[in-house]
Amino acid sequence: MIPKTNTNSQLITIERHILDSERKLPEATGDLTNLLYDIALAGKIITNHTNKAGLAEILGDTGRTNVQGEVVQQLDEIANQIIFRLNDHTGRLAVMVSEENPDILPIPEKYKTGRYVLSFDPLDGSSNIDYNVSIGTIFAIHKRLDEDDTGPGAVEDCLQKGRDIVAAGYILYGSSTMMIYSAGAGVNGFTLDPQIGEFLLSHPNIQIPQKPKYFSANLGYKKQWCLGAQKFSEWLQGEEGGPQNLSLRYIGSMVADFHRTLLSGGIFYYPVDTTNPDKPRGKLRLIYELNPLAFLMEQAGGAASDGEQPVLDLKPAHLHERAPVFMGNKELVQQAEKYLAQYG
Repeated sequence: MIPKTNTNSQLITIERHILDSERKLPEATGDLTNLLYDIALAGKIITNHTNKAGLAEILGDTGRTNVQGEVVQQLDEIANQIIFRLNDHTGRLAVMVSEENPDILPIPEKYKTGRYVLSFDPLDGSSNIDYNVSIGTIFAIHKRLDEDDTGPGAVEDCLQKGRDIVAAGYILYGSSTMMIYSAGAGVNGFTLDPQIGEFLLSHPNIQIPQKPKYFSANLGYKKQWCLGAQKFSEWLQGEEGGPQNLSLRYIGSMVADFHRTLLSGGIFYYPVDTTNPDKPRGKLRLIYELNPLAFLMEQAGGAASDGEQPVLDLKPAHLHERAPVFMGNKELVQQAEKYLAQYG
């Protein structure tokens, strides 16, 4: 029996969606459209690798550490190379920068440079790879500081505020593969149909639900946080007049925890560990993780703060700067800021 279909419904691919969005901007050249589609293509290729990782014997680490001091997983390295090689020759980028590399990734001299800058975390949550937990790719796109410059990009092009992001998003590799992105006009989600090999619009115009459902934090570190963060955590658990209906959910892959928070409502936070002098500003990277996700959260009607000010207003001083974060429903983020202001 042939299933009935709604003939009025449309299958909207990510390519069509990006093109339709481009047509609304008279100054658009098509470069951003193609860049976003290249990132989607990278997501398809990385999905293929993650889905057969155990069979292809590419699980485990490489035996070396990256600039963050973290053990590099084999899939980290593969994802990093895929994204670079899909974008190094297109003439759309001036420079790239990756969480896995200590310095900027220049465009090879034999290729033209373009007007955009790509920052990315090739595989967020990679410490969970061996345990088949959801992981993801996070990216942000800026315009280079001097759009008329045709020469190589510089580190200064990569040290821009999140407020100046042109487009950002993430690709989540889990029970299904999803790409969530925004080019400054709302947030849309696409699910990869493995039968046709295409991302299809599945979550149009995502808005964080007004009624929060979960809070997400590693409470195992609670005693190592500042008093304000401890007090805020207790408030979330219903103390001192706090909400009585929030459940704790924590995966440990930021992109997965953020995705749940975005779709269900609530707050994800990662304060500073006050006992770790090597990371005085916390664990998460501003350029590769926080700025892209903060951009999406604000576009979806939420908020993202370092505890004092919006994440998107922070000016990176170096490529691998870290920052604390509280992101989710506005009222919960504001409550976190109040506790940090009161207790320090």
